[in-house]
Amino acid sequence: MMRKSSSITYSVLSCYLPPDRYFGPDARQREIAQHLYGLVAKLPLICPHGHVDPRMFVEDLRLGADSGYDFGTPVDLLIIPDHYVTRMLYSQGVPLEALGVPRRDGGPVETDHRKIWQTFAEHFYLFRGTPTGMWLAHELVEVFSVEEKLTGASAQRVYDQIAAKLTLPEFRPRRLFERFNIEVLATTDAATDPLVHHQAIRDSGWGGRVIPTFRPDGVVNLDAPGWRQNLDALSQASGIAVQSYRAFVRALEDRRAFFKRMGATATDHAALTAYTGELAETEAEAIFARGLRGAATADDAARFTGHVLMEMARMSIEDGLVMQFHVGSYRNHNPLVFERFGPDRGGDIPIAGEFTRSLRPLLVKYGNDPRLALILFTLDESTYARELAPLAGHYPAVKLGPPWWFYDSLNGMTRYREAVTETAGLYNTAGFNDDTRAFPSIPARHDLSRRVDANWIAGLVVRGIVDVDDAEEMIRDTAYRLVKRAYRLDL
Repeated sequence: MMRKSSSITYSVLSCYLPPDRYFGPDARQREIAQHLYGLVAKLPLICPHGHVDPRMFVEDLRLGADSGYDFGTPVDLLIIPDHYVTRMLYSQGVPLEALGVPRRDGGPVETDHRKIWQTFAEHFYLFRGTPTGMWLAHELVEVFSVEEKLTGASAQRVYDQIAAKLTLPEFRPRRLFERFNIEVLATTDAATDPLVHHQAIRDSGWGGRVIPTFRPDGVVNLDAPGWRQNLDALSQASGIAVQSYRAFVRALEDRRAFFKRMGATATDHAALTAYTGELAETEAEAIFARGLRGAATADDAARFTGHVLMEMARMSIEDGLVMQFHVGSYRNHNPLVFERFGPDRGGDIPIAGEFTRSLRPLLVKYGNDPRLALILFTLDESTYARELAPLAGHYPAVKLGPPWWFYDSLNGMTRYREAVTETAGLYNTAGFNDDTRAFPSIPARHDLSRRVDANWIAGLVVRGIVDVDDAEEMIRDTAYRLVKRAYRLDL
């Protein structure tokens, strides 16, 4: 059966991935958008903030061998680890056990991956109109060459096709890295991580640039799960006995220096709110001591995190590491899912945020120093036009990170550009990052971003706001140059 839509003839049984997807309906804007997109479609991918496991690049998968990184089955790769996928199905009543998500208590879950894939395929319609659906469609067509639309009827054929691809040498992680044209990929690593996989990548002689990112939340946030054990690991990793606040600061400085030697250009910090505030050293020492005794309060934890964030800004000025700060996620909102399956299972929910007052202590002390690069992320869209764009449009240290998590979508990215550009300008933003654990989705995420920006910039041309020459420079900036500059990856 054939249908015709927007001058494109396609089969309802085939994957639908038109070359002009995501562009607006205005004919002139669409023409300009296609031109702009064509300028950047093949540019290398810069991935400065993500959660891909560096182990996969340590050694190419050797077929039939016991060593090396194995993507596993299509379910191992595309369903079980992807909370964007599992949360949608869970919201429609599909138990996480039925999707093979492992339980903390070792309880029974579905182990038949063909059955899991069948369940996924039968519910694939749930992703219509969502960024996850857009990414998955791109992955199926562009990465795995699937031409058949994924449905319950086609599920097993598509499964077989992807499974067969995953056995081929060209689907080993390093080969995909090169095929995806990734110029640099940053992982996210705990402050206590010895970075043995990064060292192994370096020692292997492979030319792919995979770098760590310093993520100290586990030792900074007193209410982090296992905080006391994390401190012990920090002591071991740094060689400094972390038994006082002063020793804690020295240990963090030591680890930052190690990460920088291993290629890191950035740090990454998460908090519920954007609160910052400087404590007297005696007060910081007292709170830290209460934490060691297990007597720290929630107020202690919030004030200590706000203080250490200021210390991190000071360290970034000294060592040159870019400071990323993202706020606004109420972690593990659903206690049943957290207790049964652990974190990062789709139960994190945005909260309202405030930046103008909360960040002022940090910005008053450090925000006028151009040596600091502070990239801000939020899950509260309402703060972009009201607070974040004005802050970035004033303080030399501040740049705005791209729409993050729930908003790295077609509409979310468009709203972001419309909300911040008039106040912050384009050049106080930090380009795009994919922020993903799902390695095969990286090209799809960048492609969506480049198409959205091409369409937005084309709209500026049509309305007479910028000319075509400026538009061509802007699309190159949004796709490639801004992110390299913001994360100091061209140094």
